[in-house]
Amino acid sequence: MPELTWQKSSYCAQGNSCVHIAASPTGTAVHLTESADPTRAILTATPTAFAALLRTAKETRHA
Repeated sequence: MPELTWQKSSYCAQGNSCVHIAASPTGTAVHLTESADPTRAILTATPTAFAALLRTAKETRHA
């Protein structure tokens, strides 16, 4: 996997548990990781699937 540029969520509090996101250099994938995860697992999704995740999270938050 090429080097990714990770961004910390703007909703991250002052703790150890933060979501980080990186887009693939080709724009074909979105990668997510959790800073508190000792396994350093990375979830990879298509941009369409990631957009659906965000849309669902926003709808759930406003419900």
